[in-house]
Amino acid sequence: MAQERAVNPKNFFGELKRRNVYKVAIAYAVVAWLLMQVASQIFPFFEIPNWAVRLVVLLLIIGFPVALILAWAFELTPEGIKLTESADREAAEPSRNKAWIYIIIVAAALSVTVFFVGRYTAPKVTRSSESLAKSIAVLPFENLSRDPDNAYFAEGIKDEIVTKLATVHDLKVISRTSTAKYQSKPDNLKAVAQELGVSTVLEGAVQKTAGKVRVNVQLIDARADTHLWAKSYDRELKDVLGVESEVSQEIADALQAKLSPSESHALASAGTRDAEAYDLFLRGEYEFHQAENVLASDAYDRADASYEQALIRDPKFAQAAAALARSRLSRHWYVSALTPAELEKVKSLIDRALALAPNSPEAHFALGLFFYFGYHQYENALTEFNRTIELQPNNALARQYCAWVYRRRGEWERSLADAHRAEELDPRDATIPANIGGTYLSLRQGKDAEQAELRALAIDPHNTIAAAFLLITRVNGEGDVDSARRAFDGFSEDTKNRLAGQGARGYGAGGDVAAVLGMAVYLDVIGRRFTDALQTLEKRTSNNDRLQQLF
Repeated sequence: MAQERAVNPKNFFGELKRRNVYKVAIAYAVVAWLLMQVASQIFPFFEIPNWAVRLVVLLLIIGFPVALILAWAFELTPEGIKLTESADREAAEPSRNKAWIYIIIVAAALSVTVFFVGRYTAPKVTRSSESLAKSIAVLPFENLSRDPDNAYFAEGIKDEIVTKLATVHDLKVISRTSTAKYQSKPDNLKAVAQELGVSTVLEGAVQKTAGKVRVNVQLIDARADTHLWAKSYDRELKDVLGVESEVSQEIADALQAKLSPSESHALASAGTRDAEAYDLFLRGEYEFHQAENVLASDAYDRADASYEQALIRDPKFAQAAAALARSRLSRHWYVSALTPAELEKVKSLIDRALALAPNSPEAHFALGLFFYFGYHQYENALTEFNRTIELQPNNALARQYCAWVYRRRGEWERSLADAHRAEELDPRDATIPANIGGTYLSLRQGKDAEQAELRALAIDPHNTIAAAFLLITRVNGEGDVDSARRAFDGFSEDTKNRLAGQGARGYGAGGDVAAVLGMAVYLDVIGRRFTDALQTLEKRTSNNDRLQQLF
């Protein structure tokens, strides 16, 4: 009997069939798929951690070859489980075949049921709740130092935490542009979180004295107004470089964010080991943000000087090289154009940064600005901005510039998609909805354009771009001159003056009558208020040499 049942190498597959290995494999696969569906669909509902789902999958994978080995060695008979060589297959085969069929049919039916129930119910709720649960805004850190000049240090520590968190795909991280508009410890934290579209908020304070630094942070669930965790970090100034990494890792762990190996590396890495170079870099960042607010050459000079000194201290500080390039390109675009030779020097800074850190999002972003601001090479610019987003998915600026480049190329839908995504990450930056309104205006979608401009003005009533586009929408899109005039009269005097002067240029069709005369005169003319138009024009020409030459 043993010889009859010995495995025949020439008929191996037939032997697998005879020993029911195929049936076990099919049944195991169906049941395993069922269990994986249950784990992935049901576990999140009970807030069971994701590692438990991964453990179930791993155990099922390991169990598959074990099940096949057991199927080969044993038989299920009416008398129980027996070794294949000693089992009476012929007596048990009819009932056993029916049993396998029933098992497979029932398991398959359960699998399909769980799949469709989960597919159309649980995931929608889970994604929404997980997206909100893994969202964070880092509010301005309070400067507890006696010297108010140390404000740059507190702001810099906070910004570096935001930069690190921005690399995590599994998190939604609000841009510094939006969070900078709030106090360190707002009275109504829940309202702030709702305005920013997040569930958690990080508050902090920094004290820098006599070569030592203390950083206090607390992560708060704004929905329940409860503390998730709080911690103090006391460091010598020379050892402060790792604090942002520690805080970022703590936040990622608290929010149960999934981290890829590259993201873990980004959280743990430091751009420099030189504490003084790092301090100079933070000064440069502070001055750069001031320069972008005032658009003054002397402010850019101060930022550039700090970056340059940081690079002298640490020539391998890639982040400082990229920041210096970004600062010079910003000056080129908004204040005074660089010469071709100066642009080439900027390019060498970017090349240097990329050679030191090929996966630096700051360096790729600077290269995108170089192609965009420097030479209007839109395809190259898009490549670099999209690479920045791959490395730093929460980079709202890179999203913005993708949107504006797509708009220049006439790719309207892609422009709007990236602009709306940027608005989610930077919900309190009025320039984003203002420009979204401009895109809708170009598409002659007046209603959408007006909604976007009103949204921008609700954030910043003095935003000239939004004010100009709103007036143009009502005049050119709706033909409602009276409504446009009422809106103009409701603006602040400062906004009116900017619309009446050079601030209006570029917001209409470049070089048109509104841009030359100013919005106030233009509204008077098309409203047939010619006397008012002449009086306003006389006031303007008396103080404007260019207009005196024209009229």
